[in-house]
Amino acid sequence: MRLLSLSPRTGAFSDGTVADLPQHLRRGDLLVLNDAATLPASLPARGPDGQEIELRLAGQEDAPGPPSFWAVVFGPGGWRERTEDRPAPPALPVGTWITIGGDLRAEVRALSSLSPRLVLLRFAAADDALWPALYRHGRPVQYSYLREPLALWDVQTPFHARPWAMEMPSAGRALTLPRLEELRGRGVSLAWLTHAAGLSSTGDAALDAALPLPERYEVPEATVEAVARARAAGGRVVAVGTTVVRALESAAQDGRLRAGRGLATLRIDGGFRPRVVDGLLTGLHEDGTSHFELLKAFAPAAFLEPALRHAAEAGYLGHEFGDALLIHE
Repeated sequence: MRLLSLSPRTGAFSDGTVADLPQHLRRGDLLVLNDAATLPASLPARGPDGQEIELRLAGQEDAPGPPSFWAVVFGPGGWRERTEDRPAPPALPVGTWITIGGDLRAEVRALSSLSPRLVLLRFAAADDALWPALYRHGRPVQYSYLREPLALWDVQTPFHARPWAMEMPSAGRALTLPRLEELRGRGVSLAWLTHAAGLSSTGDAALDAALPLPERYEVPEATVEAVARARAAGGRVVAVGTTVVRALESAAQDGRLRAGRGLATLRIDGGFRPRVVDGLLTGLHEDGTSHFELLKAFAPAAFLEPALRHAAEAGYLGHEFGDALLIHE
């Protein structure tokens, strides 16, 4: 995997590979990773009159009671079609029952004010029955720029743990366990959190404009302590992925990083000044996306745009299976 390194102070950039990462990080730095496993969040379903629809889970409600998920509804079709070209789904009023795979049912409990295509589903199954059914009927969320269907193991990072993510936290994909051990051997510390990475595209203009939607996260006490140690030693906190930035900065909105669970509602852009994160390892994100807006919190657009133009001209790959960008000083 190729790596484009960008200085947010000078705008200078250089080409390399992810194998060069130890040369860019220093002893005492802290690398924070998202250990969320990726769910099979695309579910073939039928509406109340037997209409073919697709549900793409967008996030789980972190609340007591029957399992509930927000989901985006698509009309007939599949991943080989661009999301914006998919036909509209049928209207699904509150109280509508949906059938998934013949043996799993869910009730529409609410419609989002953003779009009636974003619905809150309450599944008619307890946890011990729901999770096997999701894995039995679902498949990974996938987009039309790929040529072949994805298997679930294709969208897991090497260190995945709890199944929280709707799409792969892809910035960690190239950080194999041997590569992480090499970094640790060079004095770079590692820490973990879990963030429920949501959908990156819906095909609905109103929903896409609101991305990223609120996403749950959990920051362990050990990670809070690791950040404090790195700070005390003069090290940098480098986030692996925009989800890690969003979790850490959401957990420090009062100026102090706190352990625990929460809901990330921050929309990070060029006007935001990070309190916790000093550098970012991420993918190559297109201008106009929420991910690109977040990058502007770490480097001005005047530096990002020529660096990303160079990446495009040099044949770097984008999207979740593409190459990487490191913004650091």
